[in-house]
Amino acid sequence: MILKQTIGNDEKIYPEKSGYIALWKNIHGIMCVEGGVDLKKYKHCFAVAAYGESEYLPYLLNSLKAQSIDSKVIICTSTPNKFITACSARFGYPVYVRNGRHGLQEDWNFAYEEGSKLATLVTIAHQDDLYFPDYTKALLNAYSVFPDMSVFCCRYDTIDASGNTIDGSSEKVKRLLRLRLKNHKVADRANVKLSALKYGNAIGCPTCTYNTNLCTAPLFRNSYKFVIDWATLIRLAKEPGRFICIEKPLMAYRVHQGAETMRNIENNNREKEEREVFRQMHSGFVTALLMHFYKKAYGAYDNKKDN
Repeated sequence: MILKQTIGNDEKIYPEKSGYIALWKNIHGIMCVEGGVDLKKYKHCFAVAAYGESEYLPYLLNSLKAQSIDSKVIICTSTPNKFITACSARFGYPVYVRNGRHGLQEDWNFAYEEGSKLATLVTIAHQDDLYFPDYTKALLNAYSVFPDMSVFCCRYDTIDASGNTIDGSSEKVKRLLRLRLKNHKVADRANVKLSALKYGNAIGCPTCTYNTNLCTAPLFRNSYKFVIDWATLIRLAKEPGRFICIEKPLMAYRVHQGAETMRNIENNNREKEEREVFRQMHSGFVTALLMHFYKKAYGAYDNKKDN
């Protein structure tokens, strides 16, 4: 048996000693592998990032309960309340509480790190969304074929506040941007991974599952409020690992007035941050051209009020 400790970019290999094996069981950040196989307790974990009292949280948890292959599910929050506790009791999923003020980066990192203590593959599940029954099945199948997969993602449906499927015209453009990712054999190349991110973020954040052996914590390291996932994927695209995209709808992304996206549109933060990311990869002229078309996607939130 081999004990491997990874801290940042540094890696230490310990010889077979029972003392070290016992140490692994008690210290976060150390994982035990035997014959190249990760011995974490679970292969996959849904780490639900819960905030406030979202009416959609029970629908998400129900979709996780209905997965055709079981995964570990935990609820992570910085805003503990009776509603989240009731949801935990109803579905039998434990709650992990982070002390401190609510913040997207802090909450997501907390969910990721708690999930990574339990499983090799971690999905940060957003409380507004739904996962179709075969999401986990497709994920685990992809990982079995490509164990160097750093990020798993998929196509998604767009639904409104009531759960009705709505026009996902922007998703058609995103499928075009993800075209090169369909060739999984070359999806470990940086230029192929970046092709889905260079002209816009074609990878839906809630569709993503991260391989904790390749995507080290903290996962989200930028200071953005909206494009936090886009900037993170750009960084991961330049690092070792394969992006596996399944062009089949395996989850649904909910559009509604109370969403974080809506707040960022209203205060113009989304446009500011997207422009900044484009400027890191393109000239001012190309950035202006891309933003002209990219802002049309904001229309998906127009008149989508809760019923």
